[in-house]
Amino acid sequence: MNISGAAEQTGLPAKTIRYYEDIGLVTPLRDTNGYRVFGETELHKLTFLARSRALGFSVEDCRALLALYEDQSRASADVKRIARTHLDEIEAKIADLIAMRDTLSHLVNACAGDNRPDCPILKGIEATSGPKA
Repeated sequence: MNISGAAEQTGLPAKTIRYYEDIGLVTPLRDTNGYRVFGETELHKLTFLARSRALGFSVEDCRALLALYEDQSRASADVKRIARTHLDEIEAKIADLIAMRDTLSHLVNACAGDNRPDCPILKGIEATSGPKA
């Protein structure tokens, strides 16, 4: 199967597939004309990578997960460690988003939204901003 067929079957853009090849995540065979030939193994890897990326894993986490998937002597603890770290990162992002929502909600509710220049939203942003190191 050529790259456009692989893209269609896996749902990944051809550009992404080329990138995954460039960084060594997949290694399709080459036909005599130099075109990539994707077999079932490569298609399975691409589908695995697409799903991993959809879950938000970094490319390096995907590399590690793919290596563990292919290692029949793997320890599930190694897989769980990667997934747990990612889950912790997601939970931290959710907590940050909740805090942002709560702060912005408070500021929006405090603003009269009329023609006066006084604006609690701008004051709140000013109070929480400062020079970044």
